[in-house]
Order: sequence, then C-alpha cells, then structure tokens
Amino acid sequence: MKSQQIRQTFLDFFKNKQHQIVASAPMVIKNDPTLMFTNAGMNQFKEYFLGISDPKNNRVTDTQKCLRVSGKHNDLEEVGVDTYHHTMFEMLGNWSFGDYFKKEAIAWAWELLVDVYGIDKDCLYVTIFEGDASENLERDTEAYDFWAELIDKDRILNGNKKDNFWEMGDQGPCGPCSEIHVDIRSDAEKAKVDGATLVNADHPQVVEIWNLVFMQYNRMADGSLKNLPAQHVDTGMGFERLAMVLQHKQSNYDTDVFQPLISEIETITGHSYGNTEQEDIAIRVIADHVRAVSFSIADGQLPSNTGAGYVIRRILRRAIRYGFTYLNKKEPFIFKLASTLAHQMGDAFPELKAQKDLIINVIKEEEQSFLRTLDQGLVLLDSMIASARRAEPVEGKAKSENTIEGSKAFELYDTFGFPIDLTALILREKGMQLDEAGFDKAMQEQKDRSRAASATSATDWTELRSDDVQEFVGYDRLEADVFISRYRKVTSKKDGDQYQLVFNMTPFYGESGGQTGDKGYLESTSGDTVYIIDTKKENGQTVHITNNLPKELKERHKAVVDAKQRQRSAANHTATHLLHQALRKILGTHVEQKGSMVRSSSLRFDFSHFAKMTPEEIDQVEQFVNARISEQLQLEENRNNTYEAAIEEGAIGLFGEKYGDVVRTVKFGESQELCGGTHVQNTADVWHFKIKSEAAVAAGIRRIEAITGDAVLKYFEDQDETLEEIKNILKSTAKNPADSVQALQDENAALKKEIEQLLKAKAGNLKGDLIASAQEINGVQFISAATDLDTKSIKDLAFEIERGMENLFMILGSNSDDKATLTVIISKNLVEDKKLNAGAIVRELGKHIQGGGGGQPHFATAGGKNPQGIDAALEAAKGYL
Repeated sequence: MKSQQIRQTFLDFFKNKQHQIVASAPMVIKNDPTLMFTNAGMNQFKEYFLGISDPKNNRVTDTQKCLRVSGKHNDLEEVGVDTYHHTMFEMLGNWSFGDYFKKEAIAWAWELLVDVYGIDKDCLYVTIFEGDASENLERDTEAYDFWAELIDKDRILNGNKKDNFWEMGDQGPCGPCSEIHVDIRSDAEKAKVDGATLVNADHPQVVEIWNLVFMQYNRMADGSLKNLPAQHVDTGMGFERLAMVLQHKQSNYDTDVFQPLISEIETITGHSYGNTEQEDIAIRVIADHVRAVSFSIADGQLPSNTGAGYVIRRILRRAIRYGFTYLNKKEPFIFKLASTLAHQMGDAFPELKAQKDLIINVIKEEEQSFLRTLDQGLVLLDSMIASARRAEPVEGKAKSENTIEGSKAFELYDTFGFPIDLTALILREKGMQLDEAGFDKAMQEQKDRSRAASATSATDWTELRSDDVQEFVGYDRLEADVFISRYRKVTSKKDGDQYQLVFNMTPFYGESGGQTGDKGYLESTSGDTVYIIDTKKENGQTVHITNNLPKELKERHKAVVDAKQRQRSAANHTATHLLHQALRKILGTHVEQKGSMVRSSSLRFDFSHFAKMTPEEIDQVEQFVNARISEQLQLEENRNNTYEAAIEEGAIGLFGEKYGDVVRTVKFGESQELCGGTHVQNTADVWHFKIKSEAAVAAGIRRIEAITGDAVLKYFEDQDETLEEIKNILKSTAKNPADSVQALQDENAALKKEIEQLLKAKAGNLKGDLIASAQEINGVQFISAATDLDTKSIKDLAFEIERGMENLFMILGSNSDDKATLTVIISKNLVEDKKLNAGAIVRELGKHIQGGGGGQPHFATAGGKNPQGIDAALEAAKGYL
C-alpha cells in the first residue's frame, strides 16, 4: 500500500465514523506562548480541551505535520542514528470532544489496524496505565476490559506513568493512555525472544504505532488532579511507522515516504545507502532534516539566530555537517532535494509546491553561509591545536595526550556554530582529545543561565464567572463595561509578578497576526485603576496583562483602550495592506507577504522578491500607497465569511496561517485580504506613508520598514532640522547645499589622490629597507617591522615584496588613530611545506594588541585597541620559526 493510500484510508475510515476531516495546522505556531512548533496533533485543539470554546464538530480527524526538536519532546540527537525517530513527521489522529470515549476509540483503532489495514493481530501488543499510588490513580481496568474483548490477555501489558499517562504540560488536561505496539521481527527472532519483553525497550522492530489518550483529569498548579467536566479522546498514530509496517519494511527510511529523497541524495553525493553505517546515518539525517526545514519555511519560518528560527537553522546545520563530514560534500547540495520533496508530498501539502522556489533559495543561502562558518571554524580549531601542542605537557601525560580545553571548544561551538562532534572527530584524527567534561559544564552553565532568565511559573486560573465564549468588541469601540471571568498570577525573572486577566468581553486587541497588543486601563466603579500593559492571545482567548490585581475582582469594570496607540497601530496595519498591494502591482504578483510587525510607532513588512529594490521602485511604491491614502478609500469588511468564499472573492490569504471556520476580510479599494487586525475607517486616516529602509532578510526575502501619520511628520521635521544644520556647517550661501557638498567631495577626492601618491612613494622607499632587513631563520626569510602606513598601502607593499622573495614570512605592525593592526604574509610554499597558517598565527598574535582577526593561510590581518603591544607581537612572531 503506497503512503498516499495509507493516509487517505485513515481519513476516509474516520469520515465514515462521522468525523469531520480538518486541515493540518501550520507546523510553526504563532499565537501560543507555550509552544514554538506543533509537536502533537492535539495542539490546534487545545482550546477545546481547556474548555475555553466549543468545537463546531465533536468528532474530527486529520493528518498533522509535527516537529519535535526542543522542549519536553526532543528527539533530535536520535534522528538518523536509529530508523524510527524523526524531527518532522505526520501524526494521523482522531478526536472526540466530550463525545465518545474509551470503548469506541479502542474498538475503532482495532478495526482500522486489523480489518482495514490487515495487520496480523499476533504482531500487536497494547499497554494500559498500571496506576500510580503516589497520585491515588488506579489501574485503567476500563481500558483493559475493552481490550480483552479484542486481543489475547497476555498481549495487554501494564505501563507506568512515564509511558502510559499523557500530560499536555506541567498544567492542564491529562489522562491515562493506551499504546498500540507492533512487532515486525522475523518469526525466528520472535521464537527466540518474546515480543512482550521488548515493548517500550527502544527496539527498532518493536515500536509504538498508535497512542490513544483518554483525557479525564486536569493537572493543577500544585500538582493535584481534578476531574475534567467532560471526557475527551486524543489519538495520534505515526504515519511513517505505519507505512513501515504496511509496506513490510524494517525501517521507516525504507518506505516510499523517504526512498525518493534517499535516491536523490545517492545521485547527488555519489554515496550509496547501505554501504557503511556512518554514511547511512548521514543520509538518513539529511533525508529527515530537509523535510523539517522545508515544511517550516513553507509555513513562514525562516532560519535565524533566535527562537523558532534558531531551531530550524540548527536542524539544517546538523544536516549540512553530516554531509560535510561523512559524504564529503563541501558545497551546497541539500537545496536540490526540495524539488523531489515537493513532487512527492505536494498533493497532500500544496504549500510545498507553492513555496518551492523560496525553500530552494533559503536552504541554498544557509548552506553557503554555514560552509563558510565551517571553514572559519577549521582555521580556529587548527589554531587551538597548534597552541595546545606548543604548550608544556601536563605532568604525567605524554604531550600527544593533551586535550583541548572544554571551555575553548564551547566557545567555538557557541560563538561560531562549529559542531562539537565535528571538533571531537578532528581531534581524534590528530591524536588529541576533547575535554568533554569541561564542554558539558560550559554548556550546562549556559542552559542554566538561559533557563533562569526565561523561567516562568503560573498559578491555576481562578474562575469568577462562567462565560463560555469571550466576545471581542474592539472593532467598533475602545471602551466596554466588563466583568473579570478568570485571573491568575504569573511570575518570571524578567518581569517579576504579573497578573493575567480574562474578561467576558473586551475592546482590547490581543497580539496576533503581526500586530502588537493594545494597552490601556481597567477602572472600577469606585475609581480603582489598574493599567493594562499588554494584551496577548493564548489558546483562543484574549489575556490582559497587569502589574497589579484589581481590588474589586467581582465588580463591573470599565475597560479602556489607549486610543492614540490604537489609532497609530491601525494606521500602520492598513498601510501594510496598501504596501502589499503596491508591491504586487509594481514588482509583480510573485510577491507574497512573509511576515509583518505592526506597532504603534512603525511597521515592518517581509515579502518574497529576489532582487534589491531600486530607488525608482521604492519611490513608485511610496507614490502608489500615498495615492490610495489620498483617494480616501473607505473600509469594507466582512466579519462572517468562510475561507473558501473569501478566496473566491479575491481576498489574499497567507501561507502559514491557521484560518478558522469563520474569517474576516478587510477591503480598501482593490486591496482585499483575510485579516483579524484593527484598521482605520478610511485610508485618509493614515495621513502619509514613508519607507525608511529596504533590505534583505534571507535569500528571496526582502524587508521594508516604514512609518505613517505623526511619525512621518516627525521624520520630516527631523530631516528639515538636519538640513539646516548642514547649511550652518557649510556656511553655504548657495540655494542648493548639495552643490556645496559636491564641491567638498571633489576636493576630498583630489586630496585623497595626493595622499595615495605620497603613501605609494613612501611605501616604495620602505620596500628596499624591509628587504634589506630580512633575517634567515631555519631557511625562512623573516621580516618584521612597525610602520605608520595605512592598511591598503601595507597590503599592497606586502604582496609586492612577496612576489619578489621566496620562503618569506613577514609581519608588519601599524598604529593609526590609536588603533593597532597586524599584517602577516607567508609564501605559499611555506604554507604547504611547514604547515604555517597566517590566519591562525595572526589570531594568536592579535592577543598582544588586545584584538583578533583572521584570513587565509597565505595572508591575514588582525586589529586591536592596544598599539603598545605591536612590538611584543613582532617579537613573538619569531617563535613560529
């Protein structure tokens, strides 16, 4: 059975059981502060489990793209090493929200696996929760009894709390679960070892395939458990593992889910899968990781240095490093796999086809960047090795047994992104060792600092009113009489004690869709005022953040949004829509929004485009947007549209966004988008639009930063003030001060030319002196000198001398404006014969001038802030000979 058929069979089965098939949520989560990525199929349904809102259908099913690489569910280091863990994977699931429970979930799981998919029941084992005396939780005899009607009792195994009690997090809905495991070993192996003993023992052919979670408790902040008002079913089956079983393979990677990618990797690299264990691991890592990275980019998450973007960059760099180390790929190649993936999975996940060009370009740029980092890291590591070998041996150890300090290896890893296992591998090849304990200590200290900085604790919600659905009234008014429905205290190191309040209705917009949350205040009837410092969205509800708790919690309050801040944010949000329209009109319809940040002070808009915008294009975009502002276009909105109808009407939706059953469309003239944010009533309220910058964010992604309204007025006032200052400095009587600036530039260019000629003459005089000063040390012509030449003249002089001398090792120091520089040039034959490396040498010598640097083995420079150290650096250079 092909994987596409396996997926569709699952969905059709539950559709016939009156389940609604829903689309996979984006893998990258944008409006949940507790999660970066969707790591389980239930994530998009959290608000139903928490009782915050009611689903339109109590039975749903889907295939959800998931990512597990950080936090509680972290499989990254196992991925590729074994054959059944993945970073990105599909989770087939069916859910019941207060409808059916254990009996139906168990019966249908058995029916699908045995009767529909045809899995031999003698290959299956199931586990049930054995109970936990410490929490007064009894054995799940209910699940046992239902299973006993379907499977031999000796195949029903007890599981402990770790394996068979599922929890959403430290707090929240939880309950016992029943796992289904499959034994795909040969008959001979089964005869030797009973499969029951291998369940949950990390055996590659006895694996969990499906987990049926029965949510019936709520974990409180104090650790206690309370019964949920309704019981729910949450199941998740690993699609890749199911394909392995149904296609009679011994590894997920042998299925048609991965084989197209593996075949392409073999073609590109010239390495065959099944040849050596290390090469196989590398190929599995790359095949897995390109899926995770591609799906993330398609969902709008680009690699970066922070947050979710850092996780994606880390996954991709792990794949690059495996290709670099074990497949000898020193140039970008992983980007070529994106086309294969899009062809293979694009029908089930059309975003892969739609975003293919972007995926290719982003991965290629990341590969190029990291390969440069690896080259730099290798130079730094060579320098560390050279320093260690020059150091005195540790007493009681042979010199070859000396190690690289863990703290230094951590600096290489942390600052430059150089993988620690690659460091260890290179050291072993050179007969050296890594201080692993020191590295682990440095790593743990950093994690502790990070964890301490971001640690947050929250009390349980205190319920004051029963209000099923919170109403947002902020599109129409900025004030409302409200009641506090629930509140809780949240404590973090960064912000201290704060409070989160939920109202029965609110005019406050919670941060989402790129727009920051409203600020304002809450006033009681007695005049007690509490300031709302931010507003967030969490699990489908608007949460208002304060530093103080209102004194009269159960009384009516007036909630008031800061009108000035809201108007500025609304103007900037409307401007992003007009900007999007302008870019598509002027640059082409290939332009798609890839991210935005709407604040009261400014706006930021990321979009797909493969070239730097010209000044003329930027001017045209500004003119287009300001023309729409001048037209005084009235806001037209539809708050109760369906997604399908909105798209059919011409509205633009964004990849990576999760749209509900009901969507809102915002229209200004010909600009029409799906959007839940706040907007001005008329484009005239934007007043004016001004682009402040346009730059690259990643390959194929550009970023515009702009301002509107009074921020533009302030901008023009500042520009006018700057112009007056320039006039005063120039003491210009010309009508156009640009003429005076041009005259100064012409004069400056002429003076620079004169100086260059003088320096060239000075360098020519110095050349002979330097050649004459050469000392022969161990067959090397050594030259060292201090000079006051500029950097360019020193470089030209160094190459000129090097061309006329053999076996040259020259170091020149310079002091200019209290800044020290060192320049090292080494004849290429010495680089090869004596293993000298100018980059590594200048980096070490740079410590004398309190600086650093680098370059090529042939030529390198360093800069520092201590000119007094130049002489010491020149003298120390002799030590390398």
